[in-house]
Amino acid sequence: MTKRRIELYCGYAYSNLLRYVGSNQIYSNFTSVLNRYLHGKMQHIPNLITLLNLVAGFIAITLAANGDLANASWFILVAMILDFLDGFAARLLKAYSAIGKELDSLADMVSFGIAPALIMYKLLSDLEPSVLPGLSVSREAMVILLIIIPPLFSICAALRLAKFNIDPSQSISFRGLPTPAGALAVISVVIAAHYSDSSIIKSFMASPTALAVYTIILSLLMVSRIPMLSLKVRALGFADNKGRYLLAALVLASFIVFRISAAPLIIPLYIIVSFISRLF
Repeated sequence: MTKRRIELYCGYAYSNLLRYVGSNQIYSNFTSVLNRYLHGKMQHIPNLITLLNLVAGFIAITLAANGDLANASWFILVAMILDFLDGFAARLLKAYSAIGKELDSLADMVSFGIAPALIMYKLLSDLEPSVLPGLSVSREAMVILLIIIPPLFSICAALRLAKFNIDPSQSISFRGLPTPAGALAVISVVIAAHYSDSSIIKSFMASPTALAVYTIILSLLMVSRIPMLSLKVRALGFADNKGRYLLAALVLASFIVFRISAAPLIIPLYIIVSFISRLF
């Protein structure tokens, strides 16, 4: 083969390569494979956040078991933030999956069903039999409260999560108090009692009857069919978020006035705003 012929063959091969690259076929194939790879990896991001929620719940349980209820409450709050972020990440990345839905419920059961119930158990077990006006609590009654009240909260949380998973109507609004809201109602009184000097909250925390009634009400609200405001924000416009902005304004005003003592008011305000939103 002569030198001239070799040059012709090389020139022909080079021109074909330029036409192939110019057609963007290599580029499109490469970007297609890369996008599929990255999408497959990003599908796991919401699940990873969900598992971090589970870890936070586990840490809360270990802290509560050792009597550190304040820090246990903070870790439940961390789990709530992660619970919000996993849903946000799933919507942002369009990474919905059946396993993600199941993982979310399992993590929520640990963080918002078991951990708050254990906190309530520790609160009740640390109290001496006491008397509310007209309501006495004997030592035998305290044992019954410890056997019934904390498990009741966990049972109702499990039922609430199971009902949520099979009820497609709850994608926009909730039926019954969400489990994170029930957990927030428990930890808010712990945090307020730990960081404030409110005599009302101290008296409430010292009363086994008050704690028992409070837990029963929260448990029943979780399994009720009462319409509740969904806090999922799909747009920032005022017209679609009147209830959410009203709730945020009321909570902010409460904290400005009462500071940390306002923490137990969050869930009552949430329930009130839910009723108002339902009416209007």
